[in-house]
Amino acid sequence: MRKLKSCRTLLVCFLYPIVAFSTASRAQIFKTVANFDSSNRDPRDMAFIQGPDGSLYGTTEYGGSQYENGTVFKVARNGRLATLYTFCGVGDCIDGASPCGGLVQGADGDFYGVTNFGGRYASGTIFKITAQGELTTIYSFCSQYGCPDGAGPCGPLVEGLDGNFYGTTVTGGSLPCDVGCGTVFKVTPTGNLTTLYRFCTQSDCLDGATPNNLVLGTDGSFYGTTFTGGAYCEPSCGTVFEITEDGNFSTLNSFDGNDGFIVTFGLSQATDGNFYGTSAFGGLYGDGNVFRVTPSGTISTVHSFQISDGFEPYAGIIQGSDGNLYGTADEGGNYCNEQFEGCGTIFEITPNGELKTLYAFTGGYGYNPDNPLFQATNGVFYGSTVFGGSDGFGTVFSLSTGIAPFVRFVRGFGKIGQTGGILGQGFEGTTVVSINGISAPFKVLSDNYLIATVPPEATSGYVTVETPGGMLTSNVPFHVVE
Repeated sequence: MRKLKSCRTLLVCFLYPIVAFSTASRAQIFKTVANFDSSNRDPRDMAFIQGPDGSLYGTTEYGGSQYENGTVFKVARNGRLATLYTFCGVGDCIDGASPCGGLVQGADGDFYGVTNFGGRYASGTIFKITAQGELTTIYSFCSQYGCPDGAGPCGPLVEGLDGNFYGTTVTGGSLPCDVGCGTVFKVTPTGNLTTLYRFCTQSDCLDGATPNNLVLGTDGSFYGTTFTGGAYCEPSCGTVFEITEDGNFSTLNSFDGNDGFIVTFGLSQATDGNFYGTSAFGGLYGDGNVFRVTPSGTISTVHSFQISDGFEPYAGIIQGSDGNLYGTADEGGNYCNEQFEGCGTIFEITPNGELKTLYAFTGGYGYNPDNPLFQATNGVFYGSTVFGGSDGFGTVFSLSTGIAPFVRFVRGFGKIGQTGGILGQGFEGTTVVSINGISAPFKVLSDNYLIATVPPEATSGYVTVETPGGMLTSNVPFHVVE
């Protein structure tokens, strides 16, 4: 496990009024940004990321010309949707099929992702793709009999402190399950893969099975959840686990149903150091919940959903730059009740469990928002629906709640002397970039992107960028690693 340098948090006076600001006084503006069509459809199991050009990048599971095996796409801020790559354009789908989980931008500037199917052995791939749409398959799963390296990856990759990417497969690995119970893997940017852990190696799968995506904790370990396995429920409710970059694995807790079950999008770590997630079912009313997990594995319920405030919150949860938590419920709300029991909602929740429904989908502007929200650096939240819109294939939507612009990192950590990317807007004419009050060398590459070098004496803390339009502050602290 890598250690992070101690944090000297400045800007307390700046951050406090943001966290304490009541959202009740902020205007909420919902817009349909883009409509998917037959060439780009079904953006399932996908989280947006923001690229250096300010556009949003993502994947669709289906669609794409005549192949119907998914795409990589980008959406400009003006709503123009463009397909960057159509999968299965190579014989026998060697390039992969059904991309899953969305993309992550690497330190090299390229995007990385996985496909759930296809590849040389028809069990999924890891790929990288440039912003111009040039795709390279860097690994095909199930290269050995029995798929000990895993099969069917579905979840965004995470770049570790060592520059490698980490992820999970939902099948393959160990043999107690019919097709394997899933794995945690590490892969280099050039495609050298190491299987770190195979699930269901303990009696009755107490360590869990069918893992979801990983999150890199501020302590240098990875944290995640499993869809099944664990000590409770029939057949099982899943687990919470921790794994280090060298493969040391620990089961932290097992869901028992009261604290939720069917966790599909893993965890996110908030600035209080705890992890938050959602379960599609369970909780006090059986309609799903928001839960909190401490780094040691203690689970508690933050909010239990009812039909009136949405239910089946598949998509996980994120922390906004105002300190509150934001997410979507796949169903419920005030509309579409006759046909769908509700078309879904967007909600805001404080860490102590006070929930507010920000928007209830009506059907005409999309419905079933079962993917995570993403907050772009303009302060606006973006997401996608699986159905609805002008062509019935789903939509990209935005919700503005009046939160101010900020900056975010391509990677939220770095060593002294390393250079990393910062995303934002209005960067042309920037005068100063500081890490926890220490001035950092920088270079502006575009109005939406600059690179900065971690200076000597820098410690972990918030990053500020002084632009002609005013000072922008990062949504989370930057962590300086040893």
